[in-house]
Amino acid sequence: MKKILYSHIVAYTVFISAYMFFLQPFLPMPRSAVLIDFFLSIIFIGFFRISKRLHIQNISGKGKKPALLIGAHSRILSFFNEDLPFNVEAILETDKNLISSYIGNFKILPLDELEEIISKHGIQTAVITKDYPSKFLDEIFERLNNSGVTEIKILKFLEDRVDEIKDISIEDLLARKPKDLDIETISKFIKNKTIIVTGAGGSIGSEICRQCIRFKAKNLILIDNSEFNLYKITEELQNNKNIKPVLKSVTERDDLFSIIGEKVPDIIIHAAAYKHVHLVEKNGYSAVVNNILGTKNVIDAAIANKVKKVVIISSDKAVRPSSIMGATKRVCELYAQNVYSDKTEISVVRFGNVLGSSGSVVPKFIEQINKGGPVTVTHPEVTRFFMLIPEACQLVLQAAAIAKGGEVFILDMGEPVKILNLAKKLIKLYGKEDEIKIVFTGLKPGEKLYEELLLQDKEENTTYESIYIAKPTFYNIEKLEKDIEELISKKEIVKKLKEIVPEFQQNNCQ
Repeated sequence: MKKILYSHIVAYTVFISAYMFFLQPFLPMPRSAVLIDFFLSIIFIGFFRISKRLHIQNISGKGKKPALLIGAHSRILSFFNEDLPFNVEAILETDKNLISSYIGNFKILPLDELEEIISKHGIQTAVITKDYPSKFLDEIFERLNNSGVTEIKILKFLEDRVDEIKDISIEDLLARKPKDLDIETISKFIKNKTIIVTGAGGSIGSEICRQCIRFKAKNLILIDNSEFNLYKITEELQNNKNIKPVLKSVTERDDLFSIIGEKVPDIIIHAAAYKHVHLVEKNGYSAVVNNILGTKNVIDAAIANKVKKVVIISSDKAVRPSSIMGATKRVCELYAQNVYSDKTEISVVRFGNVLGSSGSVVPKFIEQINKGGPVTVTHPEVTRFFMLIPEACQLVLQAAAIAKGGEVFILDMGEPVKILNLAKKLIKLYGKEDEIKIVFTGLKPGEKLYEELLLQDKEENTTYESIYIAKPTFYNIEKLEKDIEELISKKEIVKKLKEIVPEFQQNNCQ
């Protein structure tokens, strides 16, 4: 109606001006006729437009849930063209410059009025239309949930059209999106290179493979000792002709030397490892062979074949380890830092948990919720660092791109997350707060209350805020090689690990 009124004022002003100057002497007309025509035109045009709109809204809005949009921008006009299961009642925004302006026929309202609007319109659904930081999403989620809105969706756009409308997930609420992700540097590092990825079927390894394809690696050799995992990632990437799957364990030294010698890759990314803490505690020798000997084999084969870059994926559990798994990863770091590498640049990238990886708490909690509970948490105070798998893997490649050899890179994982809060939030997301109980089971052998990424202060920053470097640790390489030989010979594994890694204090709690 505003637009109709404004257009009439402009049109009639132009008409009257032209009439008075040019036509009045030849075609006299009473002024009242112009005024009557002005109002009749507004009434009739407005009536037909409003009738049409009311008819459409009455049909399209029948049986649909009242909803609000959070985030105002021109692209959401395409959203209204979709056949939606809800009826939009309001658009809210945080940007003061946009508040009180219009998108279509909606006046943009301040987000401060969220609770009032929910109550006024009986809102049942909220759709978030912008790429907000996870901290902001978490705050909005709590406000909506506390106001009784449990159906919360995120709208994704592809250019100027709607690509996806998905339910908000725990990954959206916890993701730490690095601001200094340098896609150009990663692309230059990967493009046209021959790359070997070990543990290629695992959570990290498979995502590294996807990123290598995305950034146009020339050849990609996938090594994994799990037939099923290797099959899954090979099938996913099967349209790419430059992929070669190799069903092999990194503990098979001669075969590994042969594979690397035949392909002579530009880059090796070593992600193969046993990582499940409590399982490794019961199978310590297997972890020593797979994690330590496997890493040593990869590094030795790379040096022997003059591979330019080797990247070793490590874990926050290597810092002040309380488990055999963490201690084995720390030994791998020591070997990578102290081995004579000739022209091969060997670096380590250390980070915490990734959301959604196999065996991590999120899939476990979701499974427990779907079964009706209870959700099991080891301890009310236990905390962990979390990052999305794609972001972690991109930062791994970014760190590798700037590596010169000998560094232990640390990824900034943001603030640690209390697992109890994570469990509560997941239960809220599924709308089962009154149905699902949380049960504390106690820490398992090898587990910590708190994880760390650094034993001491960082030695130096890099050009990226999300990546920094730990202080190097010297260890006589000849002694380390003898220590590893003793570990492999099954002689008092835990005692020997404590000798190599003095800060290792095994947690034997049950």
